[in-house]
Amino acid sequence: MIKIASYNMHKGIGTDRQRNPARTLEVLQEIDADIVALQEVDRRFGTRAGVIPLAMIERHTSWQPVAFGARPHSLGWHGNTLLIRKDAIIVDCEQIHLPALEPRGAIAADIRTTSDGVVRVIGMHLDLSGLWRRRQAHAIIAHVASSVKHLPTILMGDLNEWSATAGCLHEFARHYSVAETGPSFHARRPLARLDRIMVSRDLKVTACGVHHSAKARVASDHLPIWATIERAGEGAG
Repeated sequence: MIKIASYNMHKGIGTDRQRNPARTLEVLQEIDADIVALQEVDRRFGTRAGVIPLAMIERHTSWQPVAFGARPHSLGWHGNTLLIRKDAIIVDCEQIHLPALEPRGAIAADIRTTSDGVVRVIGMHLDLSGLWRRRQAHAIIAHVASSVKHLPTILMGDLNEWSATAGCLHEFARHYSVAETGPSFHARRPLARLDRIMVSRDLKVTACGVHHSAKARVASDHLPIWATIERAGEGAG
């Protein structure tokens, strides 16, 4: 069993309008997930430098970022990155180019964990436009399906989808199970389930939710979501 989480960290800017990357890491440490998908990890302009200094992650957490190699000062690609335990192994990683009017992309990594073997993890932050979100969902689904090696797959991120039954979520739900984590936006009064965790049919979600700590309610305009997962069929007997 592994614990996963997804968090739109809003470039480290909280609802108090202060940028505080250390506070972002403190929220993640409260959740203590084995794999974390982050969105909005880089600054918007210039060198697109990562909001959280790499040295801060290395010295003060149990995670390592997956290097997607887009920009020398960026933590992620199109604002997306993955953090994994330092004892996990990155088997493979790649960028997924998405159709979009504005720069958008997803990331993928095959991760060997100490407890659950190799899993494929997709991190994403989809468009504000419903039409483009559906196109991006199709692109991600097709990319995973076209892989030569099929692995248990986790998809997570900020889908920007307000509907629970239509749009891009409907497309994803045809192929993946959607965890009922709960509303995560806006952090001060969460009403919308914009952030989602989805898993392939060979995985099952054993528990899930939204992280509602005092720090999380201030650290970003989104609350983090989390889930524990295991391979389907495990635990029976």
